[in-house]
Amino acid sequence: MFQADYQLCAMRRKDLVAQIKQQYPKVHNGTLLFFAAYERGTMRFEQESSFYYLTGLIEPAAVLAIHLDGKTLLYLPNCRTERAKWALCDLDLSAASAKKIGVDEIVYLGDEVKGYQLFPFHDRVAYSKLLADLHADGGRTIFTLSPNDAYQYVEQRNILAHLRSYGLNVEQVDISADVARMRRTKDMKEIEYLYKAIDITSLAQEAAARAINDGVTEMEVQASLEYIMTGSGADKAFASIVGSGAHAAVLHYNENFGTMHNGDLVVVDIGARYNYYCADITRTYPVSGSFTERQKEIYTMVLDTQEYIAQIAAPGMWLSHPEHPEQSLNHLARAYLQKKGYDKYFPHGIGHFLGIDVHDVGDVREPLKAGDVITIEPGIYIPSERIGVRIEDDYWITKDGAICLSESLPKDIETIEQMVQAKFE
Repeated sequence: MFQADYQLCAMRRKDLVAQIKQQYPKVHNGTLLFFAAYERGTMRFEQESSFYYLTGLIEPAAVLAIHLDGKTLLYLPNCRTERAKWALCDLDLSAASAKKIGVDEIVYLGDEVKGYQLFPFHDRVAYSKLLADLHADGGRTIFTLSPNDAYQYVEQRNILAHLRSYGLNVEQVDISADVARMRRTKDMKEIEYLYKAIDITSLAQEAAARAINDGVTEMEVQASLEYIMTGSGADKAFASIVGSGAHAAVLHYNENFGTMHNGDLVVVDIGARYNYYCADITRTYPVSGSFTERQKEIYTMVLDTQEYIAQIAAPGMWLSHPEHPEQSLNHLARAYLQKKGYDKYFPHGIGHFLGIDVHDVGDVREPLKAGDVITIEPGIYIPSERIGVRIEDDYWITKDGAICLSESLPKDIETIEQMVQAKFE
């Protein structure tokens, strides 16, 4: 069961409204508008990340409206079928529910719809109340999540497109960058959830190491590690990667249908999600329990690169900035690998922001600051040698540098070998 801090979410909303008012002092008739995700058939529901950040609610198809005049409303689908018979439902239209989650009022989104859930292509009537409210005073400005790119907030933008087709005629301002800046800086409650997700992921990595053996399938190792996640009250943050042999050199391989053989390496890239906060940790193991000399050479190079980058990661550095390569962690990692002739075998970036999303919001071309959480994940992949090595840990940026949140999970060669060999004892 997710444990939302509604008071904290209300403070975030207050801070965001203050930012918007400061940026747009001439806008008085404005509304911040955020949409929850829709349910997807029999799949487990996953809330839209920024909606969760600002509300703490696991409520499908809801809409949050924060008016600049101070009033906050939550709109819920008006379902004909009693939803409580089909799914857990913690909210109703009562004043008590509104007070609990820190809004002024909970109202229906529109007219009654068939069934117990709202689908993405419902008719205009499903949103009639919201549309009427947004048009009530005329000349309203909507501040929402609608970046002009090919990949962010796709569902949010689709909903907005549908509302416009239903007659919504307002000025629209994208505030995704403002929300991203807020989400980048993690408070202590968020760090607590991240620590928990990382601890669970570390246990899952240990389970994976014990399961690795000659003749064992990648799926069997996947089952072993995901058992730990589920039993610990967590979800997968992303599809687990268990790639052995040639599969270890495929960056986003997650089919996990291969069989492991002595002499091969296994890249295990996994993350648990706890209370909607994600871990992302990668370890590379030898199937036989012992690295070959060549594998040790590659592994040591990757580990040295990670340790070098972790030592210099600090506020003022960038994750990646081509115009400032001397302060860009990505470019410095490549330069470090280039000295040994391995930079051409490092095709991805050095890391990414981490939080509610595995690849969390944030502009990598803005300098790091205290409160950021990032991954540092160098790798070397040589398909012709059936070698893939990636080592990834999660780091909290403080004013004094980077703190490794996953430091309790070993990564030195000797201990990695012992972790795999432990199954033989």
